[in-house]
Amino acid sequence: MKQQLPTLVSTFAQAVSAARAQVGDSPRLAIALSGGLDSSALLHLAHAYAAEHGLQLHAFHIHHGLSPNADTWLTHCEQACVALGVPFQARHVELQRKDKTGTEEAARKARYAALGALCREHGVELLLTAHHQDDQAETVLLQLLRGSGPAGLSGMDAANTAASLLANEQLVMARPLLTASRRQLDQYVTGHGITHIHDESNDDPRFARNALRRTIMPALADAFPGFQERLARSASHAQAAQRLLTELAQQDLALCLDGDCLDMTRLRTLSLDRIHNLLRHWFGTRGLRMPSAAWLSETVTQLLEARDDAQVLVTHPDCHVRRYRDRLHLTPKLADLEGTREDQFDQTPGTPFRWSGEAQLAFPAYGGVLHFDAIEAVHAEAGEGAVVSAAPEAAPAGGEADAPPTGIDADWLRSLPLLIEFRRGGERLKRADNRPTRPLKYHFQELNIPAWERGRLPVVHAGKDLIFAAGIGMDCKHLGAGVGRIRLRWQAQ
Repeated sequence: MKQQLPTLVSTFAQAVSAARAQVGDSPRLAIALSGGLDSSALLHLAHAYAAEHGLQLHAFHIHHGLSPNADTWLTHCEQACVALGVPFQARHVELQRKDKTGTEEAARKARYAALGALCREHGVELLLTAHHQDDQAETVLLQLLRGSGPAGLSGMDAANTAASLLANEQLVMARPLLTASRRQLDQYVTGHGITHIHDESNDDPRFARNALRRTIMPALADAFPGFQERLARSASHAQAAQRLLTELAQQDLALCLDGDCLDMTRLRTLSLDRIHNLLRHWFGTRGLRMPSAAWLSETVTQLLEARDDAQVLVTHPDCHVRRYRDRLHLTPKLADLEGTREDQFDQTPGTPFRWSGEAQLAFPAYGGVLHFDAIEAVHAEAGEGAVVSAAPEAAPAGGEADAPPTGIDADWLRSLPLLIEFRRGGERLKRADNRPTRPLKYHFQELNIPAWERGRLPVVHAGKDLIFAAGIGMDCKHLGAGVGRIRLRWQAQ
């Protein structure tokens, strides 16, 4: 009878095979190798698995340079891989020194980004890390002490993608030792005579995880033997609960989503718990950091209780949260534009310029590029007799659906001094012959352009006449049909 495989080896093999199913038949896999006890056990287990399944194994080591022993660790890892015939690659990363906690987080981000880059360079789609059951217990305890919800208490997944962390969308990161205890790994390393290094930073109690590992975890082990396994089971329950919350959030998002916005009328039909759950999920889909419970509660209160005509603005670390016309927007934080600054000694507002036939002119101080589209070029691209369809500012202002495009006489435009500036109030524009001349404010309202976007939309004067307003279009006063005419178009950058 065939002898039964050791539990650690068999569970490792099952976990890797399950992770491989997510990346198809890729013949390559890699491990993150620090040289410590855990990753040294991972190296030997992965080497045996790769040999059995005919796979090419790579070992990647990240050199942070934070320890005086870092060079020694790199040499140790390289020699261990040479002894097994495993291709080895190291990557040096430089960190900006901060406080202890900041350095730890910076090192983590740099390490995973470097691992993702190494995997991409070597065509690896599955990366194995040495996280184990004790790591999972530590993670759950830390999240519990931070007051985290189900997402945080879920701990680490057996396998997942983390494109933002790894900077690699194709890469799956698996933790095949997640059901193994540190004691099992210690016994495996000792039994196989595997040498490993010791990272002295793991002894520093100023790190929260080390404080848990050195004081709290031993006390828990004495009072509650096997608590790690039970915490891992709790993490599994939290993962199931989080999957249900995510499924509910996806349904609520589909209900409330209106383009890139949320419909406040539909949002108000949900309970507060579902609104909070939906907003967390929405932030996640937009790549934004998760807000605290206090921030989220205060934000929802403002959004729901502000008067109907109020333009609510709440600042998030990564964006602005705005309510406009009963729609909820997430807008980026944009730097101030130089064109909004007025020099008190300069009596000429805006930026004067001349047009000499260029297809476009860049205006960085105003945040974009002004295009000069020739009417015949528009016809050529759209096809003879075709109707041009474009953004409101590029489309024919008024008139019949099949009316030819109109523009400003190019020679007339060349002959005049031009001025670009942000609106100062009082500007008026007539979009079509059959429409009245109205202040820009009314055009913006008609076109449903939010108030926070209007201040970044410049206008262009030719001589004393306003001829163009970004987001609105051309003034019809100087427009006409025919060849040799120009339409202005603004493209924000």
